Amino acid sequence: MIITSLLDTDLYKFTMMQVVLHQFPGAQVEYRFKCRNAGINLAAHASEIREEIRALCSLQFTETELAYLRSLRFIKSDFVDFLGLFKLNEKYISVNPQSSGELEIVIVGPWLHTILFEIPVLAIVNEVYFRNTQPVPDFVEGRKRLEAKIDRLHAPDLKDLKIADYGTRRRFSRAWHEEVMRVLSARLGTLQSPSRGKGSPGQLAGTSNVELAQKLGLIPLGTMAHEYLQASQALGPRLRDSQTYAFESWAKEYRGDLGIALSDVYGMSAFLRDFDLYFCKLFDGARHDSGDPFAWGERMLDHYVRNRVDPRTKTLIFSDGLTVPRIIELYNQFRGRCQLAFGIGTNLTNDLGYEPLQIVIKMVRCNGQPVAKISDTPSKNMCDDEKYLAYLRQVFEIPQPH
Repeated sequence: MIITSLLDTDLYKFTMMQVVLHQFPGAQVEYRFKCRNAGINLAAHASEIREEIRALCSLQFTETELAYLRSLRFIKSDFVDFLGLFKLNEKYISVNPQSSGELEIVIVGPWLHTILFEIPVLAIVNEVYFRNTQPVPDFVEGRKRLEAKIDRLHAPDLKDLKIADYGTRRRFSRAWHEEVMRVLSARLGTLQSPSRGKGSPGQLAGTSNVELAQKLGLIPLGTMAHEYLQASQALGPRLRDSQTYAFESWAKEYRGDLGIALSDVYGMSAFLRDFDLYFCKLFDGARHDSGDPFAWGERMLDHYVRNRVDPRTKTLIFSDGLTVPRIIELYNQFRGRCQLAFGIGTNLTNDLGYEPLQIVIKMVRCNGQPVAKISDTPSKNMCDDEKYLAYLRQVFEIPQPH
């Protein structure tokens, strides 16, 4: 089995799922898979992927895992009780090979019962693909590349630069992911999980992977993902208010905790129009996930100043296709002007010299209505209804891409 624990996923799946349980338990959704690489034949591996998903659907949370979740300050007791009864159900997911070599994966069902599919299914697709195409992986090259990253981060002027692992969904394999995290934990030092006592501050801030956080005593990291703001297009009172509705629903659940807002579901301009003084003060910061990160950071800092909020008290998180050289550039531009955090995904957990898969699973419908994100990087857009996309652009005053 590739996935052996339901904790082998990103923390934001649990933080969003808790909101769904408490505020949107009846929501019905549809997700679709997309591979952005050209000429990749995933259809050949459909039956193997199906078998791994069947095994995933046999898993339940153990008492130890539930106790760990219960120890996190923002996870509520009734949600853990619900997870104690939870299993993923195979009837909500279909895997269909296409004659073109593409793979169609569709997830349809209650949001509460399908939200945990995305991350493990993406990890399964990755690992099945790479164990078939690279049966003898070049781990020597992978370790050499990892050491080079660590050496760069060990530069004396970067001692305050902190990175986090966001690489579960596109990792080369589960075993490689764990090895990378063990090496980083040992070499970069860690900000230890509160349940393990106080550790000396290091350059590894934590991981989005809840299982590895538990296993290695790291801080689990994450708040919200695009699907949460997308679903609000169907769940909120009216479309124009869906972004503010999503942030207010989040604040209602977490009362100021988990305060990192995602900024790119409608593009940066629409985000800043909605992210008013109230949200500037209420949220701890914002996360960048598309478009030019340098321009985004400058606009974010300027927005705080205009709202009479000291940017040095706020956190900017960068998480879009980062590499260590890119992180160092961003760190040098913004250090001292705000709090900084960097989440590295593919380049950390799938850098062995092979072309990584650029795969996503995105929500495309909620309660029968199309939902979409209009990214600052047009290739990241995902919506199968052009009329709805055009309407969304009109409502949020988003210009057509050139």
